[in-house]
Amino acid sequence: MDGSPSPPKSSGDATSHPWRRASIHLHPSPLYVICDADACARAGWSVRDFAHACLRGGARVLQLRAKQVSSAWWLDEAAAVVALAREYAAQVIVNDRADIAVLAGADGVHVGQDDLSPALVRRVVGDTALVGLSTHTRAQATHAATTKASYLAVGPVFSSQTKDTGYGAVGLPLVAEAAEAAATVGRPLVAIGGITLDRAPEVLRAGAAAVAVISDLWVGGDPKSRVRAYLRTLERV
Repeated sequence: MDGSPSPPKSSGDATSHPWRRASIHLHPSPLYVICDADACARAGWSVRDFAHACLRGGARVLQLRAKQVSSAWWLDEAAAVVALAREYAAQVIVNDRADIAVLAGADGVHVGQDDLSPALVRRVVGDTALVGLSTHTRAQATHAATTKASYLAVGPVFSSQTKDTGYGAVGLPLVAEAAEAAATVGRPLVAIGGITLDRAPEVLRAGAAAVAVISDLWVGGDPKSRVRAYLRTLERV
């Protein structure tokens, strides 16, 4: 035994689409793991192996993100991660691709400011799937709270080299403002961008319900242990 959290028994058919069941809400975990295909490739890992390591470490929310890959390959990878996640009663959200989310049986999709609106995405995934929406300014966050998004995201909180959003670091003040906007409609806020283990607690204290982490999960070359370290730290906030 390696001390990994045991997979809880999940209910329902693992192959059924979550949006055909009752409405679902974002898991309350304070850690939102980004499984980025490019980051995995640089580290010499497959997306599914990285996702599995994070699940074994205790992660319960995974977002799958890939740019410029074949749709067939990405569907296969996403479906494999969804199958793994079901063993841990964890949620899988697909970045940008509502079609892949539906076909893989994921829990939802995450979109940005230049993607389909949450209302249009729901025409693909249904009314009960998770739909996340990225924001980068106060005005965007305020507007996002009026949409059909299940949760809001804000960032980059700090300077980040992982993804070029076209926006500079927004800082903790915008996290607090976005969290307030989200709270008015009873939705959680996920903060992303340049977040490290040392900085994560202050992001939660600013009002975020969870921190989304990409690069910092590779520190030490052991994602499972890094996820555990994050959860130990964040659960004390």
